[in-house]
Amino acid sequence: MSEIKHGLKENWKQFTLLIFINALVGGMIGMERSIFPQYASSVFGLTSNTVILTFVMAFGFTKAITNYFAGRFSNLLGRKNLLLLGWIFAIPVPFLLIFANHWNWVIFANILLGISQGLTWSSTIIMKIDLVGEKQRGLAMGFNEFSGYISVGLVAFLSGYFATQYGITPYPFYIGIIISITGFFTTLIWVKDTKEFINKEKTTSSIQTIEKVFLTTSFRDKTLSSVTQAGLINNLNDGMMWGLFPILLFSLQYNYKSIGIITAIYPMVWGIGQLYTGKMADQFNKKSILFWGMFIQGLSIILLPILNSYAAFIGLSIFLGIGTAMVYPTFLVTIAEKTNPTQRAESIGVFRLWRDLGYVFGALLSGLTADIFGIKTAIIFTGILTLCSSGIIQWRMPK
Repeated sequence: MSEIKHGLKENWKQFTLLIFINALVGGMIGMERSIFPQYASSVFGLTSNTVILTFVMAFGFTKAITNYFAGRFSNLLGRKNLLLLGWIFAIPVPFLLIFANHWNWVIFANILLGISQGLTWSSTIIMKIDLVGEKQRGLAMGFNEFSGYISVGLVAFLSGYFATQYGITPYPFYIGIIISITGFFTTLIWVKDTKEFINKEKTTSSIQTIEKVFLTTSFRDKTLSSVTQAGLINNLNDGMMWGLFPILLFSLQYNYKSIGIITAIYPMVWGIGQLYTGKMADQFNKKSILFWGMFIQGLSIILLPILNSYAAFIGLSIFLGIGTAMVYPTFLVTIAEKTNPTQRAESIGVFRLWRDLGYVFGALLSGLTADIFGIKTAIIFTGILTLCSSGIIQWRMPK
């Protein structure tokens, strides 16, 4: 136990390896990010926005549930074992998308992808927090989310490029085959479990344990519940961006390559920005960071269907990425510093449960709104909800 030392410098080898692993995790989402609405319409002839967005709902629901159980069982089963299991679920996904002859197979592939993402991303978050200790959590989360979301953006661009050059299928999904197999064997051979770091930290922590972690994180504690609702709304608007934004661009006669560029900018800025905002979360007022991050997101989304030139889409995607970068690592740092080490993984799991249910609510709400009132109205409504979330942070969350 005495040989275990917290800190980024002290554990840089495992930390760097986990950054690479999380980049692979993000790449699995990026494979679908820029092309999936067109994949649904061109391969399966789907036209209803609600039906097309069922893949986002399937992904979000299973990822949300898996997040919760990953948090509950990470101490019991071990972080590395959960990470390996996540890669096992990822491997069939690109093959199912290549050979699917019915939309139900696509839904099933996204259920597996959701389970995989819940296990892999949760595990890398928890393991990095285990390694660095309390003083560098924001920086650690910045690196973690940077690696994941910069990879989302890069792979989204690549899949859009391959779709333009070689067709919507199968070439974009070959990326997923390479990523999932690499992730599994890298984890199996080189990743080490971090449970001993928690065993050491709990002997020195002064934070009290809480009763009924789910209820406290979700509703009772003003800080934790404020963060949780903002996480849900953040992914609600991200689910809309994933599903409806490419459809909006496609309706405006943009080609796959242009759509790939525009949709890649948002997660890339989101990813790169977290290198800075993660460190900010260690040093500055977290309430202010969360408020302004959600406010910038909401305003950017509202302007998307109004200022709809190519330059405007580029600029608003940048601002949306900045706003999201401000809140993402700050969510996790706030929860980590508010909870006892023995309950941290479970509380993060509860937060990530609600946050990723935002994908389900976002896909369902934006899909139905788009079908009834139009895509532009659905996007504006999502932006208004995001502004309301920033107001809740300002009103409810203590400094």
